[in-house]
Amino acid sequence: MGPKRENNRNWNRKYQGRRFHQRFPSEASQSSTESNIMDRTSSASSSQASAVPELPGFYYDPEKNRYFRMLPGHNNCNPLTREGIQQKEMECKRLQLLEEEKNRKKFVRPGLNPAVLLRKRQLGLVPFTTYCRRIHEMKVSCMQRKVVNINSPEREGGRVRRFEFIMADSASERIFAVNDGEYGFCKYGLLNLNGLWKEAPTVERQDHTYISHQKVIAACWASVTGPDSHILVCLLEAEETKGCLSLIPACIFRNLDDSEDDCSAILYKVKISDVWSCAWCSNPQMESSYSAGLKRQIWLINVIPDIRSTFITNSDVLAQQFATKTLLLYNGLRSGEVFSLDFRVPTTCPASFRKATSFTQNSAITSLRLLQDENYLMVSDMSGQIKLWDVRMQKSVKHYKGHNNSYAILPLHVKEDEGLLMAVGQDCYTRIWDLEDTRLLRTIPSPHPAAKDSIPSVVFSPYLGIKGHKVPGLLMAVNRDMYLYSYNSSNL
Repeated sequence: MGPKRENNRNWNRKYQGRRFHQRFPSEASQSSTESNIMDRTSSASSSQASAVPELPGFYYDPEKNRYFRMLPGHNNCNPLTREGIQQKEMECKRLQLLEEEKNRKKFVRPGLNPAVLLRKRQLGLVPFTTYCRRIHEMKVSCMQRKVVNINSPEREGGRVRRFEFIMADSASERIFAVNDGEYGFCKYGLLNLNGLWKEAPTVERQDHTYISHQKVIAACWASVTGPDSHILVCLLEAEETKGCLSLIPACIFRNLDDSEDDCSAILYKVKISDVWSCAWCSNPQMESSYSAGLKRQIWLINVIPDIRSTFITNSDVLAQQFATKTLLLYNGLRSGEVFSLDFRVPTTCPASFRKATSFTQNSAITSLRLLQDENYLMVSDMSGQIKLWDVRMQKSVKHYKGHNNSYAILPLHVKEDEGLLMAVGQDCYTRIWDLEDTRLLRTIPSPHPAAKDSIPSVVFSPYLGIKGHKVPGLLMAVNRDMYLYSYNSSNL
């Protein structure tokens, strides 16, 4: 009986020792690992922080290799909070990525050689579409950042406010820019991109800008009297549900010397409440028509005869897009459902319309983009998922990973001719994917610290400012500044 009791005691001591080492590894092995911690890089420290156990009420600092107690923040005096810790980690990661972009000249993946690719194309071993996709991949990987000068009367007085979002027209000659004004006011107008080709890129704001006490929720270009002749704007009160839909002629933003007549008389307004999205129809069979996504309903409005149709839905409509080859309107709801309205079938009751297509994702839909083959629809939601759906089979065929979103309505940018997909995440990173094989090509950090009110807004086109000289690349507006990530073919 004696030896057995002694063995039980030894086993208990070893078991308790293992439990102690598993729970407090920093205290048990501090002397043996102290020299190794000094030589580890930042990536190794992050992996170590993920390996140590998480203790309730404590925070582990990988730099100091110890735990800190997190006390409840009375009167907001506690300097150590989980939000602050996450913000610090995100800022360190952003600064590290900015330093890598500054030092590295090439971001091309291994095995992609431009000379070899050109030779294979000349020999007919690589299809033309594949060759174009690979060339754009290399050019996107070598984009370099430049600061864009904004010529505006507001800049001289130091009253330039931060950008809410920017939106380019179909020719990439102008962008519609929305800025937040003072005392809750909102300013929006046009910027001319003709000066991007200069050594110091420049954009020029048109003299006439609208100032409104209503917030711009959504906007899209409209072709009423010509291509991109108007701008459809959704406005909403900041603290109320009152708002309106405005169809604004683009000519009223020009200088007085350039505009021959005053077009403000044809300003079209519709009073509305709880508006979330809008879309202009480019199908000739539904000329001068647009839709608006509201709270649990859809409005279809024809501008010239002023005919309005209402369709009742079971959730708020956050995203919309018309098809150009068929009479279909795709809608993305807060409930995660995506469905299309078929206007070829007449409806007698607004609540019993026909859904040509219907499928769901995990969270609220934030953006819809149809490809040139309108059998495929790109969809993003508030859970950070981006999927390509085959609307005929109602099945997702591709999944693009890496997007970050949990609450914001963020747009998608699909450039099918270049084979690229772009999206700005809630973490303020701009990500570019290969549209064909869903591979993440590049992650661009924001030049400013990440915050909820400083999510960048981007425009990408290989023909920016095409009137003078085309400037291929990415245009980014964040806070009060604008940046151009232009192609640099010398690094290829």
